[in-house]
Amino acid sequence: MEPAKIKAVMPVAGLGTRFLPATKATPKEMLPVVDKPAIQYVVEEAVAAGIRDVLMIIGRNKNAIANHFDSVPELEEKLEEKGDQAKLGRVRASSDLADVHLLRQGEPKGLGHAVFRAKAHVGDAPFVVMLGDDLIDERDPLLPTMIEVHEKKAAMVVALMEVDPEHIHLYGCASVEPTDMPDVVKVVDLVEKPAKEDAPSNLAIIGRYLLTPAIFDVLEHTEPGKGGEIQLTDALKEVAADPENVDVYGVVFRGRRYDTGDKVDYIKAILRIAADRDDLGPELRPWIKEFAATL
Repeated sequence: MEPAKIKAVMPVAGLGTRFLPATKATPKEMLPVVDKPAIQYVVEEAVAAGIRDVLMIIGRNKNAIANHFDSVPELEEKLEEKGDQAKLGRVRASSDLADVHLLRQGEPKGLGHAVFRAKAHVGDAPFVVMLGDDLIDERDPLLPTMIEVHEKKAAMVVALMEVDPEHIHLYGCASVEPTDMPDVVKVVDLVEKPAKEDAPSNLAIIGRYLLTPAIFDVLEHTEPGKGGEIQLTDALKEVAADPENVDVYGVVFRGRRYDTGDKVDYIKAILRIAADRDDLGPELRPWIKEFAATL
């Protein structure tokens, strides 16, 4: 499957309550990570993997996301008049990145429900689901490997990451079997946010999924699970257990990932990304060392 045929679905309907009051009027996906909103990093990741068709499943008060990926003629005109080509290029980059489509989720019934809403848009082709809280460092691409595994195995693919067993209750957790491919496993079962003692492994699902349209038939009858929401993990669990359905594989990601859904991790993400940048790092890294020495 050519990446150009694969579409990306980005559920961005969450309320972002952990970041109140900042997210009272601003979508959490628009909170800046250095000088770009978090969601732009996710769209850039899709584009880098050859995917240009992006569907965002939005909720109420998410107009800022639509505006960010739209052109702003009056701002561009002002920058043009000033001859500020650098800022003009950055402004235009977001609106030229991809073909961004928006669809309202309606009732906030969970990730599984948001994915199901994408059915008409993605049609009969595989598609990736990318969660906006997970930023994957551009130096450690993940989607190309997931696409490769899908092509070889004709399967759905989830991204997995080894986590401290003390933290596994924060994630969906995979029970797996080894394969003949390095860092690729076959998923035989999934458990949503298990207690440490009930977890089948320390492999947590992170926010990247490559799904086939077969998921929609399952989501259509998936009952609400944890939190009273329709969980994508529950639907994938059913797919993995059904010998008549496609298989589910996992790619164990060992690269750099930044979690912007938690306040402390969000601050860490900003510092890590800024410290690695050529324009900010030389000044920032010595300051971080000096500041750390005062703690």
